[in-house]
Amino acid sequence: MRILTVFAHPNRNSYSGAVLDAFLAGLGEAGHECELADLYREDFDPRLKPADYAQFTTGPGDMPDDVLREQERVGRAEAIAFVFPVWWWSFPAMLKGWIDRVWCNGWAYDFTVERSIGRLDLSKAVLLCPGGSSADVYRRYGYHEGMRRCIDVGVLGYCGIDTVDMHIFPSVDDDADGRIEYLKIAERVGRDFAKRDPIVDLSSLSQIDRPTKRSKE
Repeated sequence: MRILTVFAHPNRNSYSGAVLDAFLAGLGEAGHECELADLYREDFDPRLKPADYAQFTTGPGDMPDDVLREQERVGRAEAIAFVFPVWWWSFPAMLKGWIDRVWCNGWAYDFTVERSIGRLDLSKAVLLCPGGSSADVYRRYGYHEGMRRCIDVGVLGYCGIDTVDMHIFPSVDDDADGRIEYLKIAERVGRDFAKRDPIVDLSSLSQIDRPTKRSKE
């Protein structure tokens, strides 16, 4: 498969970067073709600009050149993956801005008052999400379910991607055993990418509750 992997972390040498490396290694082992979009290193501008409103006026073909280039990358892919740290129970702003600008009306979806239709021709999306809080905190407050509704359904499903495989890796800041295990999971997810079983994976080797915090990783 041809897979576009979108990475959003300002530090390529972070734990999120290690998760990315493990995932890419699994993809390579399985023989998949991967294109990497490293949003920070490529200096993508996530700010929505007046020119971006062309999607609602003259059409998506008149969007800025940097948006059109990103759309071409998505268009070359058969599936997509996202690797990002959980910040404020969602995407980093860089990735949210990439979606805001690139997944525009008339290209990623068609909006009408009566009905919206997803347009992306991608067979699957995988998300690998290191987070600082423990699995108990995610479960207690329903954060993992909230992320699933907002991201899996509200963004990916809205734009036509029906198969979503979300992996949240909790306690990455202070669970050394978990960090090792999560890298193995990330590699396995890459190796098994062609499988089509959608899951929401919230795995932790420790069930000890820890304070809620934002991961720097």
